[in-house]
Amino acid sequence: MADAPTGKVTFVGAGPGAADLLTFRAARAIAEADVVIWAASLVQAEVLEHAREDAEVLDSATMSLEDVVAVYRRASEEGLRVARIHSGDPALWGGTQEQLDRCQEIGIATEVVPGVSSFSAVAALAQRELTIPEVAQSVVLTRLGGGKTPMPPGEEVREFARHGTTMAIFLSAARSGQLVRELLEGGYPTSTPVVIAHQATWPEELIVKCTIGTLEETVKEHRLWKHTLFLVGPALDARGTRSHLYHPGHFHGYRKADPEARRALREQRAKS
Repeated sequence: MADAPTGKVTFVGAGPGAADLLTFRAARAIAEADVVIWAASLVQAEVLEHAREDAEVLDSATMSLEDVVAVYRRASEEGLRVARIHSGDPALWGGTQEQLDRCQEIGIATEVVPGVSSFSAVAALAQRELTIPEVAQSVVLTRLGGGKTPMPPGEEVREFARHGTTMAIFLSAARSGQLVRELLEGGYPTSTPVVIAHQATWPEELIVKCTIGTLEETVKEHRLWKHTLFLVGPALDARGTRSHLYHPGHFHGYRKADPEARRALREQRAKS
């Protein structure tokens, strides 16, 4: 009978940069780890303050997938706990799934700890809600095609732009001209507001507000070629709207509606 699998790999979302955006669960996973694998260029060194002094710390920047999997295999054989730290949230552009698949093949236990994604952090820094009543109720997370990884058919930025809702565009700063063209081809007007964020929540962060019409020149002016996120859409400057959630005419399981306010709300809905 084969030995039961031992050891564990925890994929830890480190958030967009600031060490104090790490979750309690993430900090605990790092503190319990015998081996910590992190990307020094994408994660602040302060995050490692949670690691034990005797923990083995490896920089993934110099490692291939095969190198990382070799560590997981050793962890399985020796009963080690590994904290694999990813920037942002492991569910987005982190190469997490291929590692989870390899862990399953090895037979080592796994856990995924979510992290704050940069699009949430940038919205917070800009002090904007991305879903505004009657303006935008969806958020598209995507990137520009033409890079190392091809986009599946129908997932071009211009196709998503046709929805006219809020977009969070990752990994696209190096091709800002193409980005502008596709946004306009999709139907956004040049006046559409944009928030550009470079190194969000890092000490050197830069947050710039512009429009699609000035996006390319803004990127070039600040020399933003990487570590940059774009938020695009009318929700970024919408004013004067109100959700039904806290309207006195709206009721739910914990609050009754005011009768007069409810009638007014019904009339408003009928007109829209």
